[in-house]
Amino acid sequence: QLQLVESGGGLVQPGGSLRLSCLASGFSLDYTAIGWFRQAPGKERDWVSCISSSGGKTNLADSAKGRFTISRDNAKNTVYLQMNSLKSEDSGVYYCAAVRAPPGGRNCFVMANRYHYWGQGTQVTVSS
Repeated sequence: QLQLVESGGGLVQPGGSLRLSCLASGFSLDYTAIGWFRQAPGKERDWVSCISSSGGKTNLADSAKGRFTISRDNAKNTVYLQMNSLKSEDSGVYYCAAVRAPPGGRNCFVMANRYHYWGQGTQVTVSS
């Protein structure tokens, strides 16, 4: 059974950092592209970042550039989202999502409907 489990969320003050993890089970991340999305209360789910199956292609939303970094450790079957200089507007539930991809692939996707598997989410709250 294919599963994604996010962790690493929490309460942090503005300017602080968090590292989110997305652990995959039931399939190898060598064959998947991964995306991170954020959903704030009453708002749509917004794309934050993505990484290709090879790890060679990454992409960040404009709001995340210069502050967030996405990376993957395929040996641990885990994708990370390092978030620095956090702002209140970064608050929300963060979801990781996966889509099958060829090994060595260099594509990742912005649209949520391109992803077939989703985790349960981890809450991030940025507040003083």
